[in-house]
Amino acid sequence: MGTEKNPRRVADNEAMAKLRMLRTSPQKLNLVAALIRGKKVGKALADLTFSKRRIAGDVRKCLQSAIANAENNHGLDVDSLVVAEAWVGKNLVLKRGRPRARGRYGKIMKPFSEITIKVRQIEEQA
Repeated sequence: MGTEKNPRRVADNEAMAKLRMLRTSPQKLNLVAALIRGKKVGKALADLTFSKRRIAGDVRKCLQSAIANAENNHGLDVDSLVVAEAWVGKNLVLKRGRPRARGRYGKIMKPFSEITIKVRQIEEQA
C-alpha cells in the first residue's frame, strides 16, 4: 500500500517545460516568448533557430524539452502540438556597481529570468 500519485499540473493533452536562471532581463525574454506563442511547434522551432536574439537558442532548448516531455512522458503526437502558453518570470538580480565621478557610485543590475513553455495537442480538422 503506497501513497497516492500526485495529480498532474497540466491537462491530459498538455506538457510543459521550465528553464530557470537565464541571464537576460524578463523584458527581453518576453519579446522572444511572444514570437512563438500560439504557433505550431515546427514553425516555432524554425523561428527560434533563425532569430537574431542571443537568448533565442536557450528558448529553443526549452521548447524542445517541452516537445520531448509531450512525446515521451505523456504520449502526445508531436505533429499536432502547438505552443499554448509561454510565460516569463523574474529571478534573482546580481547587484554590481562602478565608481563614478564626484564620489558617486553607479548601480549595475544584472537580472536573471525564467521561462515556462506549455505545449498542447490539438485535433486536426478534416
